[in-house]
Amino acid sequence: MSRGKTQDSIMMSNLSQCEMETGPKDLNVVAMLHHFWQKKQLSPSNGSSSESQESGTEPLDQSESLLLYESAASPGPPYVCYVTLPGGSCFGNYRLCHTQAEARRDAARVALMNSLMNELPSRHISPQFVTQSLKQAAADSAVSLEDACDPGTSIGTYSLLLHSYTGRTMLEFQEMMTVFQLLHWNGTLKALRQRQCSRQSVIAYYSRRGLDEYMRSSMALDWLGREQRSPGRLGEELLAVQRELALARRRGTELRFYKEKTEILGLALSQACGPKRCRAYVFHCWGTDFAPGTQVWVYCPERKKGLSPKLSSQWARCI
Repeated sequence: MSRGKTQDSIMMSNLSQCEMETGPKDLNVVAMLHHFWQKKQLSPSNGSSSESQESGTEPLDQSESLLLYESAASPGPPYVCYVTLPGGSCFGNYRLCHTQAEARRDAARVALMNSLMNELPSRHISPQFVTQSLKQAAADSAVSLEDACDPGTSIGTYSLLLHSYTGRTMLEFQEMMTVFQLLHWNGTLKALRQRQCSRQSVIAYYSRRGLDEYMRSSMALDWLGREQRSPGRLGEELLAVQRELALARRRGTELRFYKEKTEILGLALSQACGPKRCRAYVFHCWGTDFAPGTQVWVYCPERKKGLSPKLSSQWARCI
């Protein structure tokens, strides 16, 4: 069976009968995305959902969605919306949307397309895929393929990560790699290496732990210290990360790495500058003249349930 036929069969198997009877322009992609992940969570292969069924709990309904939609603060079009999937993967709208509802549908469309593609056999990590990936990584890095057997090398670490996710999907692998990308970007991996922590122990620890509020707060404190040692560095990094996020969103790729960096830097900014100093800080970093479309931070405190005010960001990004 060809890849195109396989993709069509997977897509049709995840669409309800009422959705298949409507035209392409009438498809409710938001409901389709929710239906896809609800069906995936309730499948027998999902251990957590099987446990919930045995305990007699009710499945999640539309109001208790497995998905998280976030609209970027904006005084007017174009609007930006992000959707976070159950595993943590994030996607956003890549089209210019003149309404928030349109941005929400476009973000759901991108997430649904990637979710369906992730079910293809070619998107599962197999021994053949691991071998090809290691050969490509060795060629790109100009290192010997034999180094993949040494966990102390970079390609050896990459090999260890790939083998640990054999049989799982590329989206799941990317969700795990996002944690290590953030640790590398923040300088945490370098600090652990200086403390002579083995790569195997670091991988084992952070693979089990994942990304939580404590880790985000710790990274924000690191960037707060860098800002105090070198004023203006936080603003420069934030501006560069916002550009990366916008470019990745327009390409329709997975956005969690860029979005997490933006939120961490925003949290550090909220701690570095109170409401009285934020205006002076923004002027110091970007000047007093703002061109149309310039992204700025607006102070809008919002108390989030279950989260300490010290850990929640009180700044919203506006365009």
